[in-house]
Amino acid sequence: MRKICKRFPGVNALDGVDFDLYPGEVHALLGENGAGKSTLIKILGGIYPKDSGEILIEGRNVNIGDVNQARDLGINVIHQELVLVPHLSAAENIFLGREPKTKTGLVDFTLMNREASHMFGSFNLDINPKKLIAELSIAQQQVVEIVKAVSFSAKLIIMDEPTSSIANKDVEALFLNIRQLKAQGIGIIYISHRMSELKEVADRVTILRDGKYAATKRVSEASNDELISLMVGRPITNYYTRTYNDCSEVVLKVEKIHTTRISDVNFELRKGEILGFSGLIGAGRTETVLALLGIDRVLSGKIFLEGREIAPGEAIGTHIKKGIALVPEDRKAEGLFPYQSVSFNLTLKVLSRFIRGIVYDRAVERGIVEDGLRKLSIRAANAAMPTGLLSGGNQQKTIFASWLAANPKVLILDEPTRGIDVGAKSEIYAIMNELAKSGVGIIMISSELPEIINMSDRVVVMREGRIQAVLERDDINQEKIMQYAVML
Repeated sequence: MRKICKRFPGVNALDGVDFDLYPGEVHALLGENGAGKSTLIKILGGIYPKDSGEILIEGRNVNIGDVNQARDLGINVIHQELVLVPHLSAAENIFLGREPKTKTGLVDFTLMNREASHMFGSFNLDINPKKLIAELSIAQQQVVEIVKAVSFSAKLIIMDEPTSSIANKDVEALFLNIRQLKAQGIGIIYISHRMSELKEVADRVTILRDGKYAATKRVSEASNDELISLMVGRPITNYYTRTYNDCSEVVLKVEKIHTTRISDVNFELRKGEILGFSGLIGAGRTETVLALLGIDRVLSGKIFLEGREIAPGEAIGTHIKKGIALVPEDRKAEGLFPYQSVSFNLTLKVLSRFIRGIVYDRAVERGIVEDGLRKLSIRAANAAMPTGLLSGGNQQKTIFASWLAANPKVLILDEPTRGIDVGAKSEIYAIMNELAKSGVGIIMISSELPEIINMSDRVVVMREGRIQAVLERDDINQEKIMQYAVML
C-alpha cells in the first residue's frame, strides 16, 4: 500500500500511509485508537474505497471495490467481532454461499462435512463440522473463521484483535495456527493492543499515529518503550499510575452470597482501594458483579453498602441510586448509546439534576458535559457528535465520566482497558488512581495479570464460582494468582 489517503467529514483518517507485507510474514499494525488502523484494513478488505494512493498485490496495481473483489485477490479479514451465523453448523459457515451441490441441485452435506473435517484436520483440530457455531467456544469459532479464510485460497489474512475474547490457554493454540499459516506462505496482518504478543508472533511492526505513517521496525530490534513512544508521540514514564492509600473503612461487605452460578462468596471492599478480581474465564468474576447489582438473583447471603443491608430482591436501579456503578466489559452493547451524542451519554445518569418536571436547565446540563470532557480529557470534535464515532479509549472515558457525575461510592470495572491502546490505558489507570484517592471503592475485573498486579491493593482469586484466596499487596504476584486460579 503506497501513499494511502482517506478522508471522512471533518476527519483526515489516513494521510499518505505506506504499508507492505511479504508472503509467510506476520506484520503487526500498532497505533492508538483513532490512529487509522481500522480504516487502513477496511480499505484493503474492500469495505471502504481509498481516496488516493496505490494498492499492489504481487506487484500488480489493483482497485478493490468490495469485499468479494478483495477475497478474489486472496485478502480475507477476521474481525474482532466474529461474523459467523450461530444457528448454522461449522461446515455450513465455511461454505456459506458456495455450498457443494449434488447432481440434483441439492446441497451435498456429506461432501461439505467431509471437506470441512479435512480442513480442520490440517490444523490438527478435532472439531465436529456438524456442530452449530453457537455450541462452539469463542476460540473454536475463531478457528472456523481462519479455516474459512484459508478455504478461499487466501494469500493474506488480517487478524483484528484475535486474542481479545479468548482465554490465555487458547492463545497459544492460536499462535500455533498462525505459525502453520506462515509455513504455507500466507501473509498475516496482526492488530493487537497487547504488546507482549508481538514478541511471540510478529516479524515486523508498523506504527500509525494520527492517521500518518510513523515507523516500521523489526520486532526483535524494538523495545516496548520505543514502540509506545512512537504510538503516542511522547514517552510514557508512568504507565501504571498508583498511589496506595491507607484503606481501613469498609464501604461494601459481601457475606456468603449464593446464586445459581456462584457459591459462598465472601469479601470486603474498603474506601479508596482497588480490589482486583482475577481468575480464568468462567471462574465467577462477572457473575459476582451481576449478583451485587441485583441482575442475578441472590438465593442466600447478605450485601451491605456503608453498613446498610441491600435487600436481595432490589432492582438494579435501586443499587445504582444507592451508589453502586458499573463500567461493563462490552461498552458498545451495555455501556453506551453509540448513535446518541456525547452529551446525551455523559448526562443520562443525572437527568434529575437539570430536569425537574417541565423545567429544563440547559446551563446545568452544559456544565456537567464540560466538566466530564475536561476532567477525563475526552477528545471529541464537539459534544453533539455521536459517541460511536469516538475512539475506543474515548468511549471508555465517556462511560467513566457519566458515572463520575453520579458520585458513586462503589465503582465496578469489568475489563476496563480491553480493546483500547496503551496511551488510553495509561490515562484510564491515572483516572482509577485519582478515584481511589478521592475515596471511591473500586472493584476491577481483569484478565490481564500485569494490570491486576500493578493496579490492585488486594486481589481476589476465583475458580469455579468460589473465592480461592484474597491476596494482600505484598503477596500479589503472577505465580500465586495462577496457583489459586488453576488449583485442583
